[in-house]
Amino acid sequence: MLGYILTFILALSITYTLTPLMKKLAFRTGAVDYPDSGASGRRVHIRPTPRLGGLAIYLGFILPALTLIPIEGSRLYGLLLGASLVLLVGVVDDYRNLSPRLKLGGQLIAALVFIYLGNRVLWLSNPWAEGLEDAMWYIGPWAVPLTLLWMVGVTNTINLIDGLDGLAAGVTSIASITLLLVALQEGQGSIVVLTAALAGSTLGFLPYNFNPAQIFMGDGGSLFLGFVLAAIAVQGTLKSATVIALAVPMVALGLPIIDTFFAIFRRYRNGSPIFKADKGHLHHRLLERGLSQRQAVLFLYSVSGVFGMGALAIGDGGGKYSLFALAAAALILLYSLRRLDKWI
Repeated sequence: MLGYILTFILALSITYTLTPLMKKLAFRTGAVDYPDSGASGRRVHIRPTPRLGGLAIYLGFILPALTLIPIEGSRLYGLLLGASLVLLVGVVDDYRNLSPRLKLGGQLIAALVFIYLGNRVLWLSNPWAEGLEDAMWYIGPWAVPLTLLWMVGVTNTINLIDGLDGLAAGVTSIASITLLLVALQEGQGSIVVLTAALAGSTLGFLPYNFNPAQIFMGDGGSLFLGFVLAAIAVQGTLKSATVIALAVPMVALGLPIIDTFFAIFRRYRNGSPIFKADKGHLHHRLLERGLSQRQAVLFLYSVSGVFGMGALAIGDGGGKYSLFALAAAALILLYSLRRLDKWI
């Protein structure tokens, strides 16, 4: 337990210390996010803001991970290498504004490296099984495409919700702490260290990123966080080959996943390109309804917290009972969407 606490403190301290340095670096090298002009602009900040905070988050995560996690072969290196590649794609985008195709191509390469080095979802359990012979589902040839879809999908969910000061960092912190607690229940030591490092690095960044933000994480940070969350979930399935292993992160990340789903649906319905940004995300709708940035972010933190508690219930319930918790979380979400009827 002491090692897990040390990991968290080390990650938090590194990120907190390095973030001001990244702020200076961003201003000097031109990685600055300027406010949109006109009423149609998507950005809600009102002053030029540096956007290399993701580098501080990355270093806060990667240094404890390299030094404190017991070596487990190529799978861990696959996570760290893939995360480094996707961070590089995001940082280049922070400077050059890459096209959606190039960004997606970089994400696919990073995910394929992760998969090639031994990380994939191979087994799911059958919660209705009555005997050992049908207790597990082997997905065989679907392992690679399913894992690839999961990796790229979750990577982009965090990127898409990174629209308000502190939102992506806070939601990631809540999700990573949720996964940490589940990993503790399951005795998955390396997963606990990874999630402790991720929670520490995001919380170390949050004081600089909460409204009014002094620095943004940029696409480098948001893509990196999404990739690591997705990768941790996949590695969890390698140690706990159950339907719960994917259900827990799906519910823990319920807010960004659902927001992404409705963004895709909304853009498809309106005939817009899937990757074309718009102002229809939940955080934009909350601002339109009169909430301040802080109020909107705190509200969305609370929603993520509810999903986190649902994920913990799933992890603790096991088997078919976990599905009741999953259904309850879905009903809460549907009720929330009903109340926010203009979301889509």
